[in-house]
Amino acid sequence: MQVSVESTSALERKMNISVPAERIENEVTKRLQQTAKRAKVPGFRPGKVPMSIIRQRYEADARQEVLGDVIQATFYEAVVAEKLNPVGQPAIEPRVFEKEKGLEYVATFEVFPEFEVKGLEGIEVERQSAEVAESDVDNMLEILRKQNTRFVTVERAAELNDQVTINFVGRIDGEPFAGGTADNVPLVLGSGRMIPGFEDALVGCSAGETKEIAPTFPEDYQNLDLAGKTAEFTVIVNKVEGPELPELNEEFFAMFGNAEGGLEGFRAEVTKNMQRELNQAIKGKVKSQVMDGLLAANEIEVPSALISNEVDRLRVQAVQQFGGNIKPDQLPAELFTEQAKRRVALGLIVAQMVKQFEIKADDQRVRSTIEEMAAAYQEPQQVIEWYYKNEQQLDDVRAVVLEEQVVDTVLAKAKVTDVTVAYEEAVKPAAAPQAEEEASAE
Repeated sequence: MQVSVESTSALERKMNISVPAERIENEVTKRLQQTAKRAKVPGFRPGKVPMSIIRQRYEADARQEVLGDVIQATFYEAVVAEKLNPVGQPAIEPRVFEKEKGLEYVATFEVFPEFEVKGLEGIEVERQSAEVAESDVDNMLEILRKQNTRFVTVERAAELNDQVTINFVGRIDGEPFAGGTADNVPLVLGSGRMIPGFEDALVGCSAGETKEIAPTFPEDYQNLDLAGKTAEFTVIVNKVEGPELPELNEEFFAMFGNAEGGLEGFRAEVTKNMQRELNQAIKGKVKSQVMDGLLAANEIEVPSALISNEVDRLRVQAVQQFGGNIKPDQLPAELFTEQAKRRVALGLIVAQMVKQFEIKADDQRVRSTIEEMAAAYQEPQQVIEWYYKNEQQLDDVRAVVLEEQVVDTVLAKAKVTDVTVAYEEAVKPAAAPQAEEEASAE
């Protein structure tokens, strides 16, 4: 077998492979001999059919099968011999396939980029630290109360934050429009559920009142037929209810699975959850800066095949997230190309970090990570045992830990500035878009 390799771009390779006719014919003969053992031909017993008849009947199909198998086998042999690391499946272009001349074909494919991760010392990271203060817990308890607000009927005009139950009919130029009519719709005034001006116009209305309002749909409204148009709504207010916050009592605590322990026990549980959220937020911001730094310091060529695969994954995720009847391949690839390129580049850099610095997932850290996740469940030990009985799930945790160790490796060399901030500042998302949450190695 003869092999020659041509670099047509930074990552694309064209490999010319010639396979001797002898190898092809030997494979064809083996295939026909196997066929002869089981072929059923009228007038002959199984296994006794003359080879001349076997060749006449089956040689064309056997030769075609051999072609596919030999291409697959010789391509693998060639990339191993040439020490190439191909991405995905090659594009095969047969040049010669004749009984006397053998097989010659061209395989075009991309290879993984070869590089060393560099510039770790120049990466700058601001690492925040914060504490969960008693005032932060107080604020969280108020948030939980507001999230579980009950509404009770009031005998007064509606105010902001009240809930009104309404019927409405909407018209544009005197004609009703699709989606513009509904009955018994609960609406919290000030929630922003309706188009601008709709909710504000209902402040001051009482139960049984009918109100004519004329809000305008935003110019960027999702329904282009309504965008920028002014509608006339006839709204009937059926009921006005005022907000009532629940008391911090046993009934409230039981809603969160804390029926025992009273207020002190509930505060302790809330504090623990807030601390977990704080730790994750700080870790996420640090990771984001590390990944941004790695990308900036290591500009690498990214195989288009990997980008295409990642685009397909992002399409599927988008459909799963937003629903609808659209199929993933109906979403324009351009919507996801930059994000896909970033994710793939991060995956390659993280994989090279693991190889270059010989990083292995620490078993104790894997255990601690599982225990931390399990702590959020009512039966933590069952969750821990489940992870250790499911190798795939365990591998997923190992991948997370491995990535955390990559971050630690960078932090050991990077310029890290520690700053103390308030809890609210620490858990607030970063102003700039964060690096991809998972830079899985391809």
